[in-house]
Formats: sequence, structure tokens, C-alpha cells
Amino acid sequence: MSVDTIGLSADLLKAVKACGYKNLTPIQQQAIPMIRSGADLLASAQTGTGKTAAFSLPILDALASNATPGQTIKALVLTPTRELAAQVADNMKAYSQFLPLKIGVVYGGGKMSSQTNILKQGLDVLVATPGRLIEHLTLRNIDLSQVKHLVLDEADRMLDMGFLTDIEKLMLVMKQKHQTLMFSATYSNKVKALANHILTTPKIIGVAKQNSTSGKVKQSVYWVSEVRKRELLSELIGVNNWQQVLVFAGTKESANILAKELKLDGIKAAICHGDKTQGARNKALTDFKEGKVRVLVATDVAARGLDIDNLSYVVNFHLPFLAEDYIHRVGRTGRAGRSGSAISLVSPKDEKFLENIEALIERKFERIIVPGYELKRDEAFEHQQVVDKRASKNRYRASQEKNQAIAKKSTSRTSPALAANKKYNTKNKKKR
Repeated sequence: MSVDTIGLSADLLKAVKACGYKNLTPIQQQAIPMIRSGADLLASAQTGTGKTAAFSLPILDALASNATPGQTIKALVLTPTRELAAQVADNMKAYSQFLPLKIGVVYGGGKMSSQTNILKQGLDVLVATPGRLIEHLTLRNIDLSQVKHLVLDEADRMLDMGFLTDIEKLMLVMKQKHQTLMFSATYSNKVKALANHILTTPKIIGVAKQNSTSGKVKQSVYWVSEVRKRELLSELIGVNNWQQVLVFAGTKESANILAKELKLDGIKAAICHGDKTQGARNKALTDFKEGKVRVLVATDVAARGLDIDNLSYVVNFHLPFLAEDYIHRVGRTGRAGRSGSAISLVSPKDEKFLENIEALIERKFERIIVPGYELKRDEAFEHQQVVDKRASKNRYRASQEKNQAIAKKSTSRTSPALAANKKYNTKNKKKR
């Protein structure tokens, strides 16, 4: 469906086309009419499918048609991370470049004084992370009483990060009756519970199978010893001449170590994680996008919110603790219908995490072994012991469940006779 067919105002349509949009994605086709109707919405779609435009375009169109610019905040978009907040704000500014609307963003790590100045000057739309927004509310730098549109972007991640209390506080200060939109790449029980609490007879959209990854992304698993992961990663990057690789590490410390070791291997790398200042994170991302560094080593702070054009490779140096985060990591590549590759380096200690991922996305991965990187004999033996123990435990459990079922079935079959015999004995006992 063409962007010309949905009836956007002339200035908004001009901006959308200037951004390179020609056709609507499935989530945009379904969500935009529902948002325009004024209904609350719970929408889930794979990451990279255009959720930001899906909620931004109808909101901006509505605000531009009957608004005095910058008087009060009328739309609030909450995101879990700084990177995602900055990205959403940039997109909304691009969409509204020909509209009389003011878009602002506040998040942790930015200067409070400059953010306060932006808020005092007046905004129509504010994009924010919950924690920093609460700080501004406490300081009375902001008034949310006139908000008409509330968007929770990546709602599941906000709940995982412990923002539920902050969200509830923010809901209390929004006195105006407003439309609430929840967008998420996954649809967890936490999200459903929050939706039941804050949404009023919502419309529900799911444009893709839940907890699935894009078919455009080729996913591979390389079976390797934990101590040789970095060596294999450097070889894959060098031999295959990969030029732009986003690598996810499990912790900030491991990210620092990995980036340092890659540099020793002659591979330029930058780091993005929570201990870095916002300025340092922005510079690392800019250098990565511009090709000044070959590898960006990140923690899950970058699993959502990083939108990098034509990113071809994502590598899981460590698998995520939560299987759902694998979907978001993989979603950094293969965006907007493009193809991409996601590689996971898996050692025996990662096997349980891999099994959780396979169960979530309902797919089994072939374990690829690169010649020269076979497990040592003691590692292979130790892993086989774990596998055998797990299989034995599963067989025992299956056998136990089978015996319980047989016993239950046997009891149900004999219960009428037992009941009759009991009745007979009771009757004779009374006669005696």
C-alpha cells in the first residue's frame, strides 16, 4: 500500500516522502487507521518493521490540524533506553519537518540544565525515558496534565528494566482523558497484565507470529570452546572481510576486554554500554555508522533502539540471559525488508541458553564447527556427560509420568468395583 493512499496532510506526506518512504509496512497499514479512530491499541510486531512511523504519523497529523505550537505537551512517547529515545525523537522530527510542531527528548545521561531549557520553551511532543522524566516532574519542570496521546514503545523491555512503578506514577499526573498505545516486539505476560490495567477496550494487532525472527535474517550457530571465541570471531571477520559488525557481549566488563583484544588483533572496535557517557556512546555509534571502526561491541543496552542502515552482521559473543533478548539483538540486522546475518558463538556453558532460544522461536540450529576449532577431548567429554545426565533425567521424568498415568487409569477402572465392595462390607457390618 502506497503512503499516498492513507490521506496524510500535504506537509506530512511531503516529509514522509523526503524520508524515503514509498509503501507502508503491514504494522503501519493496520495501526494507522485504528489510531486515527481514537481507540487504545496493543500492537506487537517484529523489530525493524516500522513501529515508530506507525504511531508517529497519525499522532503528528492529528496534532498539526488543531494545535498552537509549543503551548503544552500533547503527546508523550516513553522508551526504555536513551538510544531508542534519541532515535524515535529524530524520526518524529524528520516526519514533522514541514509541520508547526515542536519535538523534544529527555533521557538519563543528558544535561539537566539544557533539558530544562527545552521543556520551559514549550513542546508539542516529548520523547523520554521514564526515570529522567520522573526527575523533571519532581523538579516541576514539566506539565503532563494535557497529554492526549501516550505511547509506550518497547513496553516489555521497560517492564523488564523495572519501570512499572514509574509508568504508574506518570499515569496519575495525566489528568486529561487520553489515548494509550502500547507497542512491543514481544508479547509477554507482563505486557498483557499492564495492558489490562491501563488500556480501555483496546484494539489488538499482531502482524507476525509472536516471538519470531525475520525470515530475511540468516541465523547460524558456531560451536566453539569459550576460551577460543575471540580467536574465532577475529578469524571470521578477517577471512570473510566483514566491514560492519555489531557484537553483543554479556557484561560491560567482557565488552571492554573483547574490544581491547580485537584491537590487538588489528580490528578497530568501539564500545557501547551503560558505563559509558552518553557522549561516548554517541561517538562510538557515529564512528561505527561512518565506517571509522569495524566492530561495535555492545551490551543489551543496544539491543533495542540502534537503527543502523544496511547493518549486515550481528554476532552474539555471549548468548543473552533472556531468550526474548535474542530476538531484539537479531533484529538489529535485516531491517526494513533487507537481508542480514546473525551469528552466535556457543560453547558448552551456553547450551542451556541456546535451548531456551530454540524453544522460544521454535527452531533447532545446526552446530557448525570450524576446522581447527573443535572442542578439546576433556571439554567434549564434560559436555557429553551433561547431555547424558539431562537425557537420563528426562527419561526418568517421562517414565515417572507414564507410571503415574497408568496408575491413575487403573484406579479409575477399578473404582466402581471397589465402591460396590465397600458398600457390601458396610451393609454386612450393620447387620452384625
